Amino acid sequence: MLTVALPKGELLKNSICILQAVGLDFSAFLDSSNRQLQISDSSGQAKGLLVRAQDVPVYVEYGQAQLGIVGYDVLREKKPQVAHLVDLEFGHCRMSVAVKQSSPYRSALELPPHGRVASKYVNCAREYFHNLDLPVEIVPLYGSVELGPITGMSEAIVDLVSTGRTLRENGLVEIETLYESTARLIVHPLSYRLNTDNLLGWVEQLRSKVLSRV
Repeated sequence: MLTVALPKGELLKNSICILQAVGLDFSAFLDSSNRQLQISDSSGQAKGLLVRAQDVPVYVEYGQAQLGIVGYDVLREKKPQVAHLVDLEFGHCRMSVAVKQSSPYRSALELPPHGRVASKYVNCAREYFHNLDLPVEIVPLYGSVELGPITGMSEAIVDLVSTGRTLRENGLVEIETLYESTARLIVHPLSYRLNTDNLLGWVEQLRSKVLSRV
């Protein structure tokens, strides 16, 4: 039986919709009274796992799920050993550098050498500033990173931005974009090569649904 890892949070509803379009129904995960983390599709063709977005590629990499849906931001940060196959064209957001509106810095290169940058995305932030040849201290924060500049702990943040409303309401402004992120379809490489549980067929059906929307 095909196993699909689905992300909790912002991507879940659209993930379920696109899977429904190819005949896999995991809509029970959207029921607020449901506490199950693993359910079977009503057709008996597949089962779904509801996991934190950061854990989706882990389940796929270790073969507990053959297929998963996750944001490109997670893949860039974690660099898991999975195959990225389809841009699903939803969950649009961007990884950005932001500073206080009152800050004198208006580009990443203007930030002071050995200054502090707060981020949940430690690896992406470190790689970005390394490529700029700008030595900074990356401060790992896993809550509201906006507080870094507000409290003076950091000069800037690197964080995922969708509408930008949270930044604006906290007096921050974007000064650089590292990359754009959308939801991606990922698979377990060996399962894909062996076409376990007709994985190739499911991937092609999902790819055609995405293309038909373009």
